[in-house]
Amino acid sequence: MTEVKNGPALTELLKRNKAWASSMVEKNPEYFKNLESQTSPEYLWIGCSDSRVPANELLGMPPGDVFVHRNIANVVVHSDLNCLSVLQFAVDVLKVKHVIIVGHYGCKGVHAAMTGTRIGLVDNWLRHVQDVSQKHERYLGDVLTSRQRSDRLCELNVAEQVLNVCQTTIVQDAWERGQEVSVHGWVYGLKDGVLNDLNVTITAGHELAPRMAARLASYEEA
Repeated sequence: MTEVKNGPALTELLKRNKAWASSMVEKNPEYFKNLESQTSPEYLWIGCSDSRVPANELLGMPPGDVFVHRNIANVVVHSDLNCLSVLQFAVDVLKVKHVIIVGHYGCKGVHAAMTGTRIGLVDNWLRHVQDVSQKHERYLGDVLTSRQRSDRLCELNVAEQVLNVCQTTIVQDAWERGQEVSVHGWVYGLKDGVLNDLNVTITAGHELAPRMAARLASYEEA
């Protein structure tokens, strides 16, 4: 069997890793020992796979403080066992208190869904975002520029995923047994590094309809 060797680029990554590990120990000799024993983050971040949106770094938190699930266009689908397994583990086992859906302005997946641009297999996944676009078509009218429509669809997509999380049996059961779980919707700005709170935080089932109504009303006023 032929031995597979790391190329120059991968070798450089491994060197950087060793340098990073050494620097962390130099700053705090107990760093990795403490990290190894840290198993109870309070936050679950469900975000986009885009490499420009790293959860811990954006929040200014070290490894161990945020449980993370990422996929293209930060979609939560009720048939996606990968995402649901992460959510169930976070809520039932880790007992996270906050589930945060995070989209980002300038999302290429959202833009492709909005414009009908064909990419490949991922087109099937982005059909979920197209469903959001069609559902809320009235808020994506011609009075907006293409960039504005894309940004608004990013926000609407996040709001819809907040609803999807809240409607899972996982979160519904947690609320039923009195567990403290809040679901939030944020959008990250690549141009300024700021997280925008969409004010769709849900802490109980009865808040779903009014929170979403208030979010949509904000577009009527804009």
